[in-house]
Amino acid sequence: MGFIYSQLFKRLPYPAESYAGKTVIVTGSNVGLGKEAARHFARLGVSTLILAVRSIEKGTAAKEDIEATTNCAKDVIQVWQLDMASYASVQKFAERVDSELNRVDIFIANAGVARLKYAIVEEDKTTITINVVSTFLLAALVMPKLKATAAQFDTRPTFTITDSEVHARTQLPQKSAPDGELFVTISGKETADKYFEQQYPVSKLLEVFGVRSIAENHPASVSPVTVNCVNPGPCHSELDRDLKTWGFWLKKLLLARSTEYGSRTLVHAGSQGKETHGQYLSDCAVAEPAPLVTSKEGKELQDRLWGELVKKLDGIKLGVTKNF
Repeated sequence: MGFIYSQLFKRLPYPAESYAGKTVIVTGSNVGLGKEAARHFARLGVSTLILAVRSIEKGTAAKEDIEATTNCAKDVIQVWQLDMASYASVQKFAERVDSELNRVDIFIANAGVARLKYAIVEEDKTTITINVVSTFLLAALVMPKLKATAAQFDTRPTFTITDSEVHARTQLPQKSAPDGELFVTISGKETADKYFEQQYPVSKLLEVFGVRSIAENHPASVSPVTVNCVNPGPCHSELDRDLKTWGFWLKKLLLARSTEYGSRTLVHAGSQGKETHGQYLSDCAVAEPAPLVTSKEGKELQDRLWGELVKKLDGIKLGVTKNF
């Protein structure tokens, strides 16, 4: 009942804050939630807006549409290429952020996939590589720029990951894996086939664990950058294009929010301060994550997963996790 109330009756505030002088980056912003969040930032006077997208052609079309509907200046929006399925692309994008931008105030890490088809990209199955490993690699790589922005402009930047309420729909069946083999087991074809409907929920659970781990190891009292995650609720978007089931279609028809409405949660989360560091946000407020996350078992899983993720990230780029 709480879910239904949230989807159908909860009133989310329409973004009204000025972003004049700010630089905002939104990944996965050529369609869906990312595009609508970018539209809000443009409408509210952001000085520089980076649409980080896999397809420059689609990103350019999104840029033109946002410009036409917000009347923002032609030099505000830039389209940069970012392929989250490629560690090399993630690193190249972060290098460009460091060299071409004088500041980054808000980073909305919205790019994600919900794939049922099994495929390995880089070292893990596609959903884990894009939603988890590349997302936290990107966070680590741009963290120096966010910290420099905080020091130079006396502000507190925010790195927000688009998460989902579906993180509560898994108990992480791969948790019985031997120490050091959680990611290998999660991406193994046998468990992926057995728990194929949990691929996306597992990736969202790992994001929640990751955000909490960053905050626990680098609390708001010492970190000048806020890292949080946000649940926009089920929305009409292209994320679910591979999930073609009658049950899913009916649920979406009856309960899904409009893309614009859901995007308000992204803008809100990206605009929050240190009180949301390490937190899970929903309906434009700090919320409790799934019971598994806050349990003793969840803390043990979180520490195991974070230890493995740190090794993976440092294996991609030596010492990158020290940036946190």
